[in-house]
Amino acid sequence: MQVSDGCLNLIRKSEGFKASPYRCPAGIPTIGYGSTRYADGTAVKLTDPAITQQQADDIMRATLKTYEAAVARYVAVTINQNQFDALVDFAYNAGAQNLKSSTLLKLLNQGDFQKAAAEFDKWVYGGGKKLGGLVTRRGLERALFELVA
Repeated sequence: MQVSDGCLNLIRKSEGFKASPYRCPAGIPTIGYGSTRYADGTAVKLTDPAITQQQADDIMRATLKTYEAAVARYVAVTINQNQFDALVDFAYNAGAQNLKSSTLLKLLNQGDFQKAAAEFDKWVYGGGKKLGGLVTRRGLERALFELVA
């Protein structure tokens, strides 16, 4: 399974486009649509040159392949496109390892989709602080996850 435009648009909306490198709330050098690495795997540095929106989109699409594979590998139950998109967005933002070790994944793989959906609401902290942007993003992910295809 691959992400749909729904996932791409969720990332674009949640991250916003930034042409020049910046530090995300967790302090990590980031560029484009929340990318901490370029398509070739090189880490973003604050001294890197600005990029275009097309370059940011290309980086995001290349990066998402890793998260698509992680979701496919970790999820042991059948999910729909919306659920896949929500989980890929979550992994893109929170990290594949966080998805792998999460109660969200555990409940999902037990077949408890309702309790798994509620777990999105717990992932709203960055740098030890509750962040409004993450509250919004997790709400969008949860809504997408609960949307029947």
